[in-house]
Amino acid sequence: MDQENNNNNKLHVAIISSPGMGHLLPVLLLGNRLATHHPLHVTILAVSTQTSPVESQLFNSHTDSTCINLIKIPSPDISNLLQPDDTVVTQLAIMMREARTSIRSAIFAMCPRPNVLVADLFSSESLPIANEFHMQKYVYVPCNARFVALTMYLPILDKLVKGQYVDQTEPLRIPGCVPVQAKDVPDPMLDRNNRQYHEYVQMGVNFTTLCDGILLNTWRDLDRTTMDVLKTDETLRAVVKAPVYDIGPLTREADPPGLEGNKVIEWLDMQPLESVIFVSFGSGGTLSGKQITELAWGLELSGQRFVWVIRPPAGGSVKDGTFFTAGSGPYGPPDFLPEGFLDRTRDKGLIVPLWAPQVRILNHKSVGGFLTHCGLNSVYESVRGGVPMIAWPLYSEQRLNATLLIDELRVAIRPVMCPAEKEVERDEIEDMVKTLMEGEEGKKMRKNVKSLRESGNQALMINGSSYKSMCEFITRCQLKI
Repeated sequence: MDQENNNNNKLHVAIISSPGMGHLLPVLLLGNRLATHHPLHVTILAVSTQTSPVESQLFNSHTDSTCINLIKIPSPDISNLLQPDDTVVTQLAIMMREARTSIRSAIFAMCPRPNVLVADLFSSESLPIANEFHMQKYVYVPCNARFVALTMYLPILDKLVKGQYVDQTEPLRIPGCVPVQAKDVPDPMLDRNNRQYHEYVQMGVNFTTLCDGILLNTWRDLDRTTMDVLKTDETLRAVVKAPVYDIGPLTREADPPGLEGNKVIEWLDMQPLESVIFVSFGSGGTLSGKQITELAWGLELSGQRFVWVIRPPAGGSVKDGTFFTAGSGPYGPPDFLPEGFLDRTRDKGLIVPLWAPQVRILNHKSVGGFLTHCGLNSVYESVRGGVPMIAWPLYSEQRLNATLLIDELRVAIRPVMCPAEKEVERDEIEDMVKTLMEGEEGKKMRKNVKSLRESGNQALMINGSSYKSMCEFITRCQLKI
């Protein structure tokens, strides 16, 4: 049989991605997994604003792929639909709702048409399009099981709980699951009067009513209790009627092509084993000028080696590609760092503006800790590198991730107060960095995270729990063609 006929006989899966690197990357990882390990015909429908250079690099790296067909969907103009206080969650929900016509047109034009439509977190309202083309329909949630359980149970909590969730004195109870503390709820639940809350409730409704199944980028050992409940608990299954498939951890094995990083790696090559703490808050992690100052002092006072990927506060600026070390450098030192900081830490630290090769850094033998905002992509990359963490959650579901890492998995520590609520002072930062890098607690966490890494690797191997779960999903789809 020739290659064209062979491709026509493959299961064809179309995956919708909402804008932003944090949303595009998990979809690309899922697409690559399906295309290279099983293998299936995959088309990615990526709604893109094309404002991020790294997002553009991700697009370009897959344009010529023989495994994946990538179709760009231009982002619709939603300016007349927004209100002044709308959050990113609201904007994304509206954008993906308005993009449905273009998504439908793209599917209509495909030959052969997909057998399965997979919607990402923000595009679940596109699932009814699948009914027009006799496609099966799934939701892909690149989050941990605890977040998914909360999201799907939220429409019930919306009726049961009176007042603001953050004002509750008792934790939120989900059948069979670890209770969710009020302080850990995702951002859309912080204010029930904000439009993003209603979008989030609707997301939970869509997850439980519109799809044939749910794919989760997690693995059983990460949160065994919640996964078991999602699959077997009679009370929760009355809400979560569709099957749930744990298919992770899907994470990058390499950084996006073209991302400068040789200078960082050369610097790391000269440092002792597990002696460097890596500090990065992701693409959306901007700190206040005061918090940057406190973090700089905390790192300096700890006496530990560090690589810090820095994004300027409001009103500040740095030139991408400029590496700050002791002295003024070609563009002068950034004015939002303490005076003399670069000179005093000349033998200990390296500051990189805006972007760094995170995967290569976290897999480098000299890196022994990661101060992270706890986005799931970063968490998985840290686990894959066997690197324990200081959890510094800023927004979205990151507080839930942090609680799982600290209380259940014992691979991270965090400040006493959530950094999103109160700036963390230099003395506490100093103590946390020392604890992680040279304390007994840090050694235990390093051992735990390396065991967790092995567990994740095993889950993805043939006969591993996630591999089997993905095969169950594929088999179910093939039986319904």
